[in-house]
Amino acid sequence: MMIALTGTPGTGKTSVAHELQRRGVKVTHASDTVQSYRLGADPERDTDIIDDERWISEFKPVEGIIEGHLTHLLPADRIVILRCRPDVLKERLSKRGYSEEKIQENVESEILDVVLAEAFDIHGQDILYEIDTTCMDIISCADMVEEIIRGTVKPAVGIVDWLISYGDML
Repeated sequence: MMIALTGTPGTGKTSVAHELQRRGVKVTHASDTVQSYRLGADPERDTDIIDDERWISEFKPVEGIIEGHLTHLLPADRIVILRCRPDVLKERLSKRGYSEEKIQENVESEILDVVLAEAFDIHGQDILYEIDTTCMDIISCADMVEEIIRGTVKPAVGIVDWLISYGDML
């Protein structure tokens, strides 16, 4: 079974993946699988340009977790979308040294549910799980992901709506 652990940058994917790996869960980082699909850099957005369509079409499913902000595009058995309140996300990305433009782009993406909407369009809602990581520690979040892995919780989407409180940030 392949489970995609995805979300906007800064929502906790890598931290949760490291905790799951520490617990013995097999984790593959998408960043380790995209190098041959890198088309170059986008200096204005401070990011790599990836041929994501080719990456998706050629991706060989893995057992366990595939972690990364594009993994919701893959044909996973379950998709866990980590979410984070926009003001907290902004603070996390700022601490990483992201440019103001990159912070704004990611905060807007989170407010507008971009990852969730893409995942829903591709897979429907039956394999999607949203987790609001805003006030959760890594251990609790990893516990929730393990419950999803075991199949002890039902899919849950629509539990987060940042537009109500943060739409004015756009």
